[in-house]
Amino acid sequence: MTAPQSIAELSRAIRAKERTAVEVVRTTLDRIEAIDPDLGCFHETYPERSLESAAETDRRIGRGESPGPLAGVPIAIKDNIVTGFGRTTCGSRILEHYESPYTATAVERLLDAGAIVIGKTRCDEFAMGSSGENSAFGPTRNPCDPSRVPGGSSSGSAAAVAAGLVPGALGSETGGSIRQPAALCGVVGVKPSYGRVSRWGLVAFGSSLDQVGPFGSCVHDAALLLGVMAGPDRRDSTSSPRDVPDYPGAIEEPVDGLRLGVPRQYLQDDNDPAVNDAVRSAVEVYRDLGAEIVEIDLPLTEYGIATYYVISAAEASANLARYDGVRYGRRAEPAPGEDLYDMYARSRAEGFGDEVQRRIMLGTYVLSAGYHEAFYHRALQVRRLISNEYDQAFEKCHALLGPTSPCTAFPLGQKSDPLQMYLCDLYTINTNIAGICGISIPCGHAEVNGAKLPIGLQIQCKAFDEVTMFRIARLYERTT
Repeated sequence: MTAPQSIAELSRAIRAKERTAVEVVRTTLDRIEAIDPDLGCFHETYPERSLESAAETDRRIGRGESPGPLAGVPIAIKDNIVTGFGRTTCGSRILEHYESPYTATAVERLLDAGAIVIGKTRCDEFAMGSSGENSAFGPTRNPCDPSRVPGGSSSGSAAAVAAGLVPGALGSETGGSIRQPAALCGVVGVKPSYGRVSRWGLVAFGSSLDQVGPFGSCVHDAALLLGVMAGPDRRDSTSSPRDVPDYPGAIEEPVDGLRLGVPRQYLQDDNDPAVNDAVRSAVEVYRDLGAEIVEIDLPLTEYGIATYYVISAAEASANLARYDGVRYGRRAEPAPGEDLYDMYARSRAEGFGDEVQRRIMLGTYVLSAGYHEAFYHRALQVRRLISNEYDQAFEKCHALLGPTSPCTAFPLGQKSDPLQMYLCDLYTINTNIAGICGISIPCGHAEVNGAKLPIGLQIQCKAFDEVTMFRIARLYERTT
């Protein structure tokens, strides 16, 4: 794998006329054509549109106009974020031919900043998965070892950045779908605080958990992308009205009296030993830099999986009810004597994959009469307790350190048991439940059968404290 120029370097070179945007886009498309058939990162690309946009960028620069901070930079978009061009399938047969009439706010802001959307990346169907194997259009493979998974559900976006196909990409998170594949592929992935980035145009999975976030090859690139996307949006009532700091401009500043917490629940014996060793080494790097390391107790960590799969499945059941084969999406061929209900049922059975059906059924169950109080209402109560637990932790430290994933990338097809797959998100899920921010950065490798498999360090900070999160991440990146 050959890492591309950073986003900042590439944009500067284009603005300075050292490279043309057309040249950059052509090189990107050629690289995708040569490498992606073996990886499956992209669902589709937009050669004509990309080259036209690049030519317009070059013309604007030639006229002396400001082309924006992302001028000419190729960006990939996860296939559950809508664009007014191309298709948005969410990795599902039920939306196989869907073309959106509008573009998501996060993508609009990238385009306004001069970025060029090169294509849509594969993802687990409706963002439900932790391996990149659940897309109806085939799995994505890890560039570090194509026999292994890249993580999920933002599998294509993470793998595309790791393979050097694009310098940056967008993903989405409901329970770890940016940070976990970032860790397994060896790139930087950011889950912003809930409300920091507009969800307008993100196809809903779990509405109280979902967030759009960036992938980059370095902390500065991720900070730059988030700074462009973040901010209030009148079309999304859950977006925060808070001002957006200058993330890339602030990341080199120190954090005074840095105190870092290490939850005792995060370095378990069940983790891959290489993961624990890499994280402990990263903690020592911070200690050597003068940070105070404190032990933190997060006893509700083990309840995160159960809480998440009740809340997210319930919200998925409601959100995915709109796919009925009538208004849009796949419709089953009519059968003799079939009524409307039968047509709904067959359309959904043919259009949704096994994992999506599993979660819809679970969500419908926990919302049903007689079970709502026992499951869904109780999960909401635990959610509040988890959030309170984080609040108490952040009174003692600036950030929490730990592994992003308990394991490195595993072979394709190895985790056929859904529960084993769900446990891959053990350390990321509670970040979404509490609505705080988190980042995964590379912190080492595990040698497995001659392959170097990346390991991710997770840094969590309190809600809307992305500046501190980026500074702490950059401190490690700069030092190592």
